[in-house]
Amino acid sequence: MRRQTGTWALASVMVLAGLAPAAAVEVTSAVLRVDYQTLLPISRYDLKPDDLGFAGAALADEDNSTTGRFLGHTYETRTLSVPPEAAAEAAAELVADGAPYVVVIANGPDTAAIADAVAGAGGIVLNAGAADNSLRGAECRENLLHIAPSNDMRADAVAQFAMWKKWPRWVLVEGSNPADQELGQSYERAARKFGAKVVETRTFEDTGGTRRTDSGHVLVQRQLPTFMQDLPRHDVVMSADNSDYFAAYLPYHLWDPRPVMGSAGLRPVTFHPAHEAWGATQFHTRFEDLTGRYVHEEDYEVWLALRVIGEAVTRTSSNDPAVLRDYILSDDFELAAFKGQKVTFRDWNGQMRQPILLFDDHITVSVSPQDGFLHQISPLDTLGQDRAESACAAFD
Repeated sequence: MRRQTGTWALASVMVLAGLAPAAAVEVTSAVLRVDYQTLLPISRYDLKPDDLGFAGAALADEDNSTTGRFLGHTYETRTLSVPPEAAAEAAAELVADGAPYVVVIANGPDTAAIADAVAGAGGIVLNAGAADNSLRGAECRENLLHIAPSNDMRADAVAQFAMWKKWPRWVLVEGSNPADQELGQSYERAARKFGAKVVETRTFEDTGGTRRTDSGHVLVQRQLPTFMQDLPRHDVVMSADNSDYFAAYLPYHLWDPRPVMGSAGLRPVTFHPAHEAWGATQFHTRFEDLTGRYVHEEDYEVWLALRVIGEAVTRTSSNDPAVLRDYILSDDFELAAFKGQKVTFRDWNGQMRQPILLFDDHITVSVSPQDGFLHQISPLDTLGQDRAESACAAFD
């Protein structure tokens, strides 16, 4: 690990040699994770570690400091987990205590409330969890930047692969909870956008109760094949299950044998432990040496959020939130992210442009945007709402 880090540091120094003279800059950020009372995940493999997100922050501080020590820049990241009722107040206290950059792992409403709570004090919130489309649209905030992809971006990533495979006829199975319904709407939108057809939509009702113990899988094994009978001709089953209630059971429990994509089967993710291309192996090696476990999406998104701050500080030699925000949203900003393309931000709604990995729980099957899906600015803007579609007015 030291040899890899040292090589990277030397390369960074060589690249940064032409920057402005070093000036002492202290950068204090925070990671605020909102912990909710939820049911256990379907699989014990999906249990969340206690340091979820915070581990990504630890690696980001190491990476930022590797470059920062040569430029006189120092980085500190505070980590805090709170219940939802304490989230907005905790964020305001962090900003008031000198941490103007708050990376948030929370649901959509709480992320919006946190952004509102720190706006008056000049705080910048980086969303590392909420996928709500509305936060990139009519409910966007000037001080809210999105590292996490939206539901629309994830659905478009899956849709492009399905169309590349020439699987245009979809059955959409969505959960009954509001978060599932929004994701289902994203898949319906993606079908219209790329020329697919949703031949039928079915809703799997969340009746509550356990999903893991006693007769959980037995009941689903009996229910799902019957639930999936008598469908029109279709190529693939798209699953919209943000609640983690049923989708994991869909593969092998269908009436007609078809590929499953979306919330199970082939899933759109920002990162995963088996991804090795574009230098990702060295990221995993350093992360695992530091934490003793595999990376989760939340860890990667927190790491990426703090690297965004680090890169902006490096290029501007400033820790002023207004200066950094302007630079991050400018055409000059770009950052390597171990995904084959440098990431940038959409200046109309604060969403990070980034490739989406399509993961089958073992390997990266593909990466979207797919070849042949073109855009006048960037192929990455084929994922999610484009400028002309955006209802966000806060960035005008």
